[in-house]
Amino acid sequence: MNRLTLILTTALVALSPAAGFAQDAPKPAAVRADHAIGPQYDTTHVYVAPGDFDRFVSSVTATFGGTTTKKGEFQVTPTASKTMSQLVLTPVGSLSVFGFTTPVPVPFGAERTGYLVDDMDAAVISARKAGAARLITTFPDPIGRDVVVQWAGGVNMQLYWHTTKPSYPALNTVPENRIYLTSDVADTFLRQWSGFAHAKILSDDRAAPGAEIGRPGTTYRRVRLTSGYGGMAVIVSDGQLPWPYGRDMTGYEVRDLGETLARASAAGVETLVPAHQEGDRTVALVRFPGGYIAEIHAPVRP
Repeated sequence: MNRLTLILTTALVALSPAAGFAQDAPKPAAVRADHAIGPQYDTTHVYVAPGDFDRFVSSVTATFGGTTTKKGEFQVTPTASKTMSQLVLTPVGSLSVFGFTTPVPVPFGAERTGYLVDDMDAAVISARKAGAARLITTFPDPIGRDVVVQWAGGVNMQLYWHTTKPSYPALNTVPENRIYLTSDVADTFLRQWSGFAHAKILSDDRAAPGAEIGRPGTTYRRVRLTSGYGGMAVIVSDGQLPWPYGRDMTGYEVRDLGETLARASAAGVETLVPAHQEGDRTVALVRFPGGYIAEIHAPVRP
């Protein structure tokens, strides 16, 4: 999501005029049934130690390209705290980066993503009706309002809304939110998320090769969905996953995986699972400086 407002509450400052983003004047718009604005306004939340902050941000832009907002130190939670924060805006998805210099207040630090919605109150009502629970009630920030919700299986997300509607270009490719669940909660989560996001199931493979999650000789269930909030892969297994599977929160689609991994390596990114083919894509798992683990994939070309 190109130029996302530091979603979490951090978005508050990142998209302010001081951050260098032009903002449109408020325009009346019809509220969408799914409340989504578009995947270019969504970010993965990454928390790193302050000492790793700059190195992490540099490694992401070196790997994927893109730009960043100006780094600052702010209070982005409704209770007292302080964090360095910066948006990383790449053609394949955006990240909100936090480097807290104080302890991180609950419930922050456990949310995976932040999604911009067109109407905060309506979105919260819709999420709760679909089965989500608020981990913190809606709170104001300098440029809008925020809430953190939890879905079945402990999947935490932040929703946010801006007083002044931002305007960002579309992404080259839309990232994939990768969610690992057991069969105890998978169907409940899928029902909840589909109800809220009006998601469409692209595929539901109940016998995907276990080698894709480090378990050769077994199978697992892989569900891929799309919605106004972007892509999602729900990975359903017995939970007995070898490291680093289950630690990867987001999958990024690139044109050439080999070239991307070469740039990543030069920037200090470690390849944890080497490139290999999984159906119609080639895939690798990597770890960026600071510990962020991601999946990177490219379509298999004829």
